[in-house]
Order: sequence, then C-alpha cells, then structure tokens
Amino acid sequence: MNKIKWSSRKGLYAITLDEFDTARLLEMSVRVLAGCPVLLQYRNKSVCQALRREQASRLLALCRLAGVPLIINDDLELAVELAADGVHLGRCDGDVALARRALDALGPGRIVGVSCYGEWERAASAEAAGADYVAFGAMFASSTKPEAPRAPLELLKRARRELKPDVAVVAIGGITLDNADRLFEAGADLVAVVSDVFGADDPCARAAAYRDLLRK
Repeated sequence: MNKIKWSSRKGLYAITLDEFDTARLLEMSVRVLAGCPVLLQYRNKSVCQALRREQASRLLALCRLAGVPLIINDDLELAVELAADGVHLGRCDGDVALARRALDALGPGRIVGVSCYGEWERAASAEAAGADYVAFGAMFASSTKPEAPRAPLELLKRARRELKPDVAVVAIGGITLDNADRLFEAGADLVAVVSDVFGADDPCARAAAYRDLLRK
C-alpha cells in the first residue's frame, strides 16, 4: 500500500469552485497554487463530463509544475484516466478498497480520501480500506453545502487519538481564517477550504495566510 507521509504535510487543502469558464478556473488556480497549499482538489459538479476532463487535465499540468498533488472529486474513473495524484470519495462514489487498488496500479504515492461527514464508523472503515485521509464536516455553516449537517470538534480529537498516524485528518465546511485555528488545535492536519480561498480578492495571499496560521 502506497502511503503519503503526512507528518510534514499539514495546512491548506484548497478545493476549486464550480466554474464553467476554464480560463478563469485556471487563472484562479495558478494564484492559489502560488500560495503553496498542501493539496488541490478539482471539484465541479455543474459541467458536463467532457469539460470536467478538459479542466482536470489542464489543472493537473499546473499542479505538476507547482509540485502540489491534484485530487479528483467523486470520479475514480477520471482520476485513473488522467493518472491524477488522487481521488476523493463521497458516500455514493464507490468502494474505498477498489479505489486504493486502482490508484496503486498507477504507481506509488497516490492519495485516496474519504468524506466521513459526522460518522466515526465511516472513518474507521475508510482507514481499514486504505484511505490516506478522512474528512469530517461540515465543521461550520457552509455556503457550498448549506444543507450539510454539522460535525462536532470532538470527532477531530478522536480521529487524531485513534487513527493511525499516517492517516491524515481533514476538516471541511465553512472554514475561514477566523476559525481554522480551532480545527488545527482540535487535531486536524488539513483544513479543506473552497470559498474563503477561491473567492478571495487575492487567492495567493489567502492561501499563504493559512500556511502562516499553522506555523504560528
């Protein structure tokens, strides 16, 4: 099993906004990547598969130049087709163990991430199936998923206590610079952020601010 060493990989996990305009998506992503996030996830549920493939392929090229792994949201087939750096699976996006085998076949270091919402049992199952990270949320009210139920901070603490050290703990949902420190203190390795980074006036500076927040 190819595990990412997360001990020195803590900080911002940037997630793209839904964007029809590929040029705008790439321009914003370049600025975010300049702020050195740990990971970038391509997430776009509003476009057709052909455009998703084009956008993901072009983002992967940018991420390779920046040295930042690109994670494909909810689409193992696309992640394998592009030989992307990883896949993120939600509740209805397929079997974690299958994704682990498929990505391992591409070579070492691929990342499998799993949404666990507020469910400890799902996190434990994902770890057993070979996930590299488990994501809990929404931690706060989220504009991206306003209907999402909230997850307690205690889940982050429990995950850090009970999961293996090489399984990263990710917090997601309504995260901003003003509340991210609470999540790091509770045990999160990464904070997954959409609007507060991609919607910022200066995405590079905002991404860098998350990195600096953890250093402090």
